[in-house]
Amino acid sequence: MTRSVRGTVGISRTEPSETVIVHPPEEDRRPLDDDRDLRAVGQVREVSRGFLAVAAPEGEGAVDAVLLVVSELFTNAVRHAGGVTGFRLEAGPGTVTVAVHDASTVPPRTLPLDATRPGGFGWHLVQELSVDVQVEVHAAGKTVTAVVLCPTGVTPQLKDEPVVKKAASCAGND
Repeated sequence: MTRSVRGTVGISRTEPSETVIVHPPEEDRRPLDDDRDLRAVGQVREVSRGFLAVAAPEGEGAVDAVLLVVSELFTNAVRHAGGVTGFRLEAGPGTVTVAVHDASTVPPRTLPLDATRPGGFGWHLVQELSVDVQVEVHAAGKTVTAVVLCPTGVTPQLKDEPVVKKAASCAGND
């Protein structure tokens, strides 16, 4: 069984099984200082906390790792990739998958670690906290997917069992 959550943050819920965080793409790669951006990052963390409370109630420290990956991927998409065009969380057996879609076709790049320079640590954190990170470039931008180890209530599927997905609404104030 796989649990997934999708829903609209900051807009209206359109489909209970789909979370799409809409942030219009912009040409400039501005810093994350706009009130709207800060609210969106806060909202995505709250949605993620709600999802994890249902999908990984015993997750403890692993939940913090998932929240950090969510925050970093979302913030990176806003700062460096023209904005977030979609967001998805999915719980699998012992893992949580975070997928952030953005408007840029340029893959993330790893900067050399430099304690004297602000920033540049997020992508390193995502890679360190995740067991798998994939970047898929497509015509409308890219999807960055990170799989984080996290104890979930999801059990592995046997080979002959049909796959059943359950959606969990976790916006908190539905």
